[in-house]
Amino acid sequence: MPTSSPAPIWRRLAALGYDSLLLGSLIFVITGALIWLYGISDLPMAELNGVEHPPAWFSQFVIFPVMLLVTASFYHFFWRRGGQTLGMRAWRIRTERFDGRPVKLWQTVVRCSAGIITFGMGHLFALFNGHRQSLQDVLSQTRTVLLPKN
Repeated sequence: MPTSSPAPIWRRLAALGYDSLLLGSLIFVITGALIWLYGISDLPMAELNGVEHPPAWFSQFVIFPVMLLVTASFYHFFWRRGGQTLGMRAWRIRTERFDGRPVKLWQTVVRCSAGIITFGMGHLFALFNGHRQSLQDVLSQTRTVLLPKN
């Protein structure tokens, strides 16, 4: 096992904060595009206080699943290409397999699922874990390491 040290929890949460800004912007644009597409379709609109908008089913069965897919795709893309999201790059941390290689597809699925289900709070597990691994790390058999300064 390589000698890289586990990333401190504050760096993980800082990277999560950076990534949430980028991901939020991406979701905002995609949601706007979906609502615009619904608006130009011939599907029925709902009305509230004189303002037309897509019906509730559209949010529940189209927008919400697309948001989950965008979130999972965002992390999958970055973790499979170098192990770092933009926030992780800023805070010098990387997610990798125990041998230092990039994570596999199934590992990104497990990490994303655990992160979404726990709203990112699986990182707090690192406070109580002797190896300072988050819940996502443990479940996906990966690790998040602190990178040295260049």
